[in-house]
Amino acid sequence: MNLPTKITFSRIVATVVMLVTLFVLTIVKPTINPIGETPLTWLYLGLFVFFVIASYTDHLDGSIARKRNMITDLGKFLDPIADKMLVNSLVIFLSIPGVLYEGQMAFPYWCAVILIVRDIIIDALRSMAASQGRVIAASIWGKLKTVLEMVCIGAILLNDFPFSYFDSAWPVALKIPNILVYLATIASVVSGAIYLIKNKDVFVGKKDGSK
Repeated sequence: MNLPTKITFSRIVATVVMLVTLFVLTIVKPTINPIGETPLTWLYLGLFVFFVIASYTDHLDGSIARKRNMITDLGKFLDPIADKMLVNSLVIFLSIPGVLYEGQMAFPYWCAVILIVRDIIIDALRSMAASQGRVIAASIWGKLKTVLEMVCIGAILLNDFPFSYFDSAWPVALKIPNILVYLATIASVVSGAIYLIKNKDVFVGKKDGSK
């Protein structure tokens, strides 16, 4: 296991640790006080920092692997698993309103369903393409979807901080973190449609690489 693969594996471990911690906290239900006059707590601030570091490893492992020519089959196998574990597990967890304390922003559940179903469909498409000896490269819309998804997760972990200073009177559905979620959902649907349209011949078993 080389360095990039170790970094990828550390992201999987970090995700498991974070989810176990969150699960335990939902059972224990500790008293959680906000930081000063903000809607933020030390718990979610810590989770945000942890999430940012884990997200950065997604860029770090790929960058090291490409620069040092250390790309391996194991790394290619683990990297998408680590990404989906980190993002989708938090999307599911954060879609539960008030999971740790009342007043916490929640990831809109219908957006969570769309994002996860889209990932399942595209992963199935990639598996079908791989069985035909083809590789479906990531599109700019797919990359935009991933970036927006990570940004909106971070915004929800911060419980609308610092946006709450000017959007506190807005309807919940129009608060900045939710707007970011909607943008990520739109990018997800658009990128998914593009993948399916450009690679529709995968479903009829063509292997000539035509688009």
